[in-house]
Amino acid sequence: MELYLIRHCQSENNALWTRTGSGNGRSEDPLLTDLGHLQAQQLAKFLAQPYQLDGHSTQSEINNHNGYCFTHLYCSLMRRSIQTATYIAEALDMPLVALDNVHERGGIYLRDPETGLNEGLPGFTRAYFETEYPHVEWPDSLGADGWWGRPYEDRDAARLRAQFFLEELLAKHGQNDDKVAMVIHGGFYQSILHALSGATDSTSNLSAERHLWFKYNNGAITRIDFFDENVVIAYQNRTDFMPVELLS
Repeated sequence: MELYLIRHCQSENNALWTRTGSGNGRSEDPLLTDLGHLQAQQLAKFLAQPYQLDGHSTQSEINNHNGYCFTHLYCSLMRRSIQTATYIAEALDMPLVALDNVHERGGIYLRDPETGLNEGLPGFTRAYFETEYPHVEWPDSLGADGWWGRPYEDRDAARLRAQFFLEELLAKHGQNDDKVAMVIHGGFYQSILHALSGATDSTSNLSAERHLWFKYNNGAITRIDFFDENVVIAYQNRTDFMPVELLS
């Protein structure tokens, strides 16, 4: 199996953090910004077109010279992921399937201004999603009530979820030649790579003060190949297809 982890394009919360360095005023489930839509269009165009190979082509370009040819395309139940993945699904003319276990760390929440604690919120309902995004295949778990409706998820819980996610993914696709694309989130991406590598979720082996973070731009692509005896990170945070003015 080839697994392509694609970060959603710039969201309103991403833009807020860039402007202010703070989460004050964040949305519990933001949409893409205007820049995010442009990034998603560029991403989808890149994924759909064959490469023009030359003597300077990278091995990853050679491997995918006929286009990425995904066999499956998944997104989370968060709107920025759905919006980004929709551009890809339309460009590749393929189904888009939403999963309830690849959401961003924390889930649907806002910080209570009085207590300073992160409080879980319901999230959107099946009726909302089916009306706004009728082209998406929704999980059976998505019901009449909001899809989240539980407490804030801490990082330990997110890493455990990442482990279960990888096990389920391998059980479904691991023995095939599937090319699986997953539009996910920056924080959950960290949890996945930490689960794969066995690294602690917050610190490196150098010292407790040095945090371990894998750079992951909006719209970036990471490819991970799963073999019987090895897991190979073919490339990470690929953004060379994105014009400089669109990077975030």
